[in-house]
Formats: sequence, C-alpha cells, structure tokens
Amino acid sequence: MKKIYYIILGLLFFTGCIEEDRDLSFVDSIVAPSNVVATYAITQDNTGLVTITPTADGANSFKVYFGDGTTDFADVEVGQSVAHTYAEGTYNVKIEAFNVGGLKTEVTQELVVSFKAPENLMVTIENNSGVSKQVDVTATADYATMYEFYSGESGVSQPVATANIGESLSYVYQNPGDYDIRVVAKGAAIATTEYTATFTVTEILAPTTAAPIPINREVADVVSLFSEAYTDVTVDTWNTVWSAASFEDVMIDGNATKKYTALNFNGIETVSSSVDASGMEFIHLDVWTPNITAFRLKLVDFKGDGFAGANGDTEAELSFTPTQGEWVSLDIPLSDFSAAGMTDFSDISQYIISSDPSGAGIVFIDNVYFWKNPTNTTSQSVEDFEGTAPAFTSFGGAGVEVVTNPDMSGVNTTANVARLTKGNGSEVWAGGFFEITSPLDLATFSKISVKTWSPKQGAVVKLKLENQDASITHEVDLNTTVSNAWEELIYDFSGAPTADYVRIVIFFDFGVNGDGSEYYYDAITLVNDSGVSPLLFQDFEGTAPTFTSFGNIAGVEVITNPDMSGVNTTSNVAKLTKTNGSEVWAGAFFETGAALDFATYSKISVKTWSPKQGAVVKLKLENQDASITHEVDLNTTVSNSWEELIYDFSDAPAADYVRVVIFFDFGVNGDDSVYYYDELTLTN
Repeated sequence: MKKIYYIILGLLFFTGCIEEDRDLSFVDSIVAPSNVVATYAITQDNTGLVTITPTADGANSFKVYFGDGTTDFADVEVGQSVAHTYAEGTYNVKIEAFNVGGLKTEVTQELVVSFKAPENLMVTIENNSGVSKQVDVTATADYATMYEFYSGESGVSQPVATANIGESLSYVYQNPGDYDIRVVAKGAAIATTEYTATFTVTEILAPTTAAPIPINREVADVVSLFSEAYTDVTVDTWNTVWSAASFEDVMIDGNATKKYTALNFNGIETVSSSVDASGMEFIHLDVWTPNITAFRLKLVDFKGDGFAGANGDTEAELSFTPTQGEWVSLDIPLSDFSAAGMTDFSDISQYIISSDPSGAGIVFIDNVYFWKNPTNTTSQSVEDFEGTAPAFTSFGGAGVEVVTNPDMSGVNTTANVARLTKGNGSEVWAGGFFEITSPLDLATFSKISVKTWSPKQGAVVKLKLENQDASITHEVDLNTTVSNAWEELIYDFSGAPTADYVRIVIFFDFGVNGDGSEYYYDAITLVNDSGVSPLLFQDFEGTAPTFTSFGNIAGVEVITNPDMSGVNTTSNVAKLTKTNGSEVWAGAFFETGAALDFATYSKISVKTWSPKQGAVVKLKLENQDASITHEVDLNTTVSNSWEELIYDFSDAPAADYVRVVIFFDFGVNGDDSVYYYDELTLTN
C-alpha cells in the first residue's frame, strides 16, 4: 500500500498576494481570504502523483493552477483536494482563494518533485533557552520536500512533528533526559535519508530574567511586603516542623527574589507588627515556576494568639493556575478573599503559600505588596477668561485677546474665550503667553486640559510651561483632530522637571508660517482626567493575549520593550510590523476578557512608538460579532519615541465592546516599518 506523506508548505518562495475588488470602507464589510496555503501529499513511489489541498481563512472556494502547463486550473471546494501527476522538476503552484463576496487572494508557492533519495542531510537540534524541555529542530537536504522528527520517547506516537525541509519545528518533551532521536528526510522518491543521534533534553528550573518592574503606583497607596519599588515591611520565613519546604533569597538579573523548593506548606510572617491592609483593594505578587500546576495563597488575620477562628481571627485561601516557565503577575482583589470567607484585613500577619504537586514544587516570588487605586482630586481651574483678562504677551507676529465665544457648541458653551490670530507671514513659532499668580500644582495634577478651536485639522498645538525666569521649561505637542469645532486636548506633563511653573505659552499650527488664521482656546485646567482612577486593561506583562492579524502583515507579538524611556519604561510591549506591500488597512486585534466599561469611562489611552511622525493610528472597538463598531483616528506627533495617544469614545454607540483593533500608518501600504504599543487604559 502506498504511503502518503503530507507536507504543509507555508508560503515558501512567496511571490505576493493580490486582493481584488476591495471596498476600502472594509471596516463595515467582508475582507478577502487570508492565510492562504497549499498542503501537498506526495506519493512516495516515484510516480510523481501529488494531491493538493488548499486552505485559507474566510474562503469558500479555490482555483488551483498546477504550474506545469498541462492544465489551466482546477476548481476546488473548501475541504476538498485535487490530484495531479508531475514529472521530475520544480513548479510554481498558484492558489486563488475566494470568499462569499467574490473577493480574491492568491499566493504562489514552490513544489519540488524529485525521484532521487534526499542527499546532504544536515540537522540542527538545540534546547530552547526560554522554554523548558523544548527542543528546536532544523533540517536541510537536497531533493527533499519535508522531514519527520522522531522524539525517542516511549509510549508516544511517532513521528511527533513534521516540517518543510529548511524550516524549523519545535517540540516540548514530557520529561528531561537522554533520548535517541531520529530525523527522516523525504521527497517523491521511495528512498529516504535518516539522521540519528542521542540528545540530552534539559529543563529550566529558574527564571533567567527578573520579575517585571512593579507599576509605579502612588507610594501612599501601597503597603509593601517585599518589592524593588516600595519600602519593605520587615518579613521573615515561616517554616513549621510539618513543612518540608526550604526557602532562600536569590539574585536574578541583579534583583533579589525569594525561592521556595519542595513546596508543600510555607509562608511569610511579619516580624515587627501585623500589616493593616483594611484600606487596600488588591494584593500583588509575581510568580515563576517550572513545574507546579496550582499555586495557592492564604492570608491570615490574627486578633490575638492562637489559630484563625479564635479571638475573631479570620483567614482565606485562593488558588491559581500559573503558566509554567514565565513570570506571571497577579493582582488579586481583596474582595475575592472576602468572598472566600475573610472578614477583616486590619491585622494580617501571615502569608502562606502552597502548591500542587505537594512537596515537589519550585516557586520564585517577587514584588509582594498591597495596593489601592489612588484617590484623585478631579481638576483645578487655571484660567477660563470669564473674569479679568490676563495680560497677554504675543511674539513672532501673533496677537492674543479675550473675545466672545464665536461658536457656543459641543464641548465649550462658555461666554468668553481667548483668540490667537497668527498673522499672515508670521513666524512658524508665533504664539502668546500669560502668567499666573501661583505656581501650577503638578505634584497633585499631572495633566493640563485645554479646549481649542482650529480651522485646520492636524495642526500642531504646542503647550509650554516656564518658571519665572524661563530657566526651566517643558513643552508638549498635540494635534487637532477636527476643524471648525471645539475639542478638548489633554497634555501630559508627568515628565516635566520639578519647578514653579507660572508662565503658560501656547502656539497654534506650530512649524508653519502664519496665514492670517484665527484660533481659539479656553478652560485651561489642571486634571487627573476624572475622580475615577484610570483602569489598565492590557499592559502585556502577564499572559499575552491572542492576536489576530490581517491585511498581509506579520503576526503581532509581545516582546521586551526596545526603548525603556520617556512615558513608557515597562518591561513588555506589543510589536506590530507592517510588512512591505501589506494593505493600507493592515492591522491586528485582540479580545478582552470582559466588556470595556464605557459606563464609567469615555476614553482609551494607548502608549505608542512609531518611526514616523504624523502617521495615522486608528483604534477601533467591536462587539463580539462585529455588528456594532466605533473607531477613532489620531496622528503620531513624534518619531522614534514613546507618546501617549488618548482616544475619545464618548460618541461610541452603547455595546459590549470586547475586541480592540489597532492600525498603524492607516491609509498607507506597508513598508516593513515596526510599531509598538502598550498600556491600553480606560480613562476620562
């Protein structure tokens, strides 16, 4: 009986994708098929009989062009195949995938048919440096189409994996140790070529990098047990005679971390006094393990001597399933402990951890602290131009004065506003300033809100602060997003150096010579956005979400922050590469675990890094079936550095939004530029 070996050729020798008849308002329409690929099944009998099975996302039919000139094409339904006999040679097989709307995507991939046994087989096998017990295998050979990997494990069906010749595969072993592995290279010939070796599979028993840097929460809102970011509460290990666990302090990547071995019942106990966490909302800790399947944390509140339950003592334990081999950040609501039976958090003195399997687990723990969302004052008015007008100083050919609001609508219906006229031919830096009597309170407030009106969309509005002698200054640029209407621009001054800022300078259409245009501004206000604390819903520091990419770009991935500076010094970020030639609408999305809370919040803040200034970054939200969507465009204002973009979704129709879609350099075909984004936060 003939043996048929299946080979998946994932866009080898890709010659391009063509998508036709696309409505560029695709955001509300069906997109063309994606991930088009052909599976080859070549009979290993020197006959050259090849069975071709096309697959794609979003396709309902295919055309297969064999590439040998004998037949124009074959129509193939989804899930079906077509057989064709080839002579020895190399062929370019073309697959056209169609969806129900008639949109088409085509790919061309190479097929090699040879009746020679594979030659010059070269195999590389390595232990993965980041994944425990994973081996990475690559095989190359002449006259071969694919190869099989036999792991050498007893009781495991073999081969355990296959790949195209020249491509890599990865395989995770159940246990470390020495294995007799085998790699078999195959083509269309009956004969095969093999490689055998004894290989030692290793496991990773300790993290190679330190735990994520803790979020810089307000110190007043944190009670630390041990953390690199906060003042530690004095703690000690707590081992009882019935606990076989051992404890040690270790240094990982320069940071102190606590390690527990043979964990079955262990804990941390305050030495000096108990911790009052009654005003806290969460307990945070970072956990890394190579082998446990369940991690449990128990909090114990003692009112006196004895076990919990005496003298009003109370305790509760929660269990979690950690991802093995990577740091997992847990922010556990104390309300979860309350739901488990804990009634008081004012005298917490023991923090007990245990795991499954009992007595065999290794666990590293770092950054343990209680925290709560900071209580913020909502805002503080700086100038609304309704009383005595300030003394303006203009420069560069601009003029400023207080006038009656010419457009009492939208976000600004007040009576008076400031008008800045950028005279015809005035300097690119023309603007104006006024001074206030008391320094701005940037210790309490980190942002400044300004309502602006501009006849130009995309104009740079620069806001600059100066101390009395202008020896210390800080400025932030934002772009107008509408024309001939009021909008609120919120400037982030959290990066401003400490100073007594008393001078407020504003520039409209900065970088462009004046043309006589008139601009208006009003309601300059110190803000923390709202009395409701921002809600971070994705920072890529824990388990990465599942990304879906479209428009012929590479897959989005979570990587180490390549530029820990400015407004973003977190450890991990999402990387999106807009592949050369990809669609103008190429992008990606992930889904949230729960619907975004637009009853409490109206905006989404995203930290972005772009190699291009002025690139459109579109943020789109969708409900589960994409029947309700809303999108907002903003432009990058800097290049090669982090900035915060704040998207206003106050006009979004009511819906349970669970899908977050992002597009970089929207409207422009891809050119292999790399973009990063991070810290998606609900805010006001």
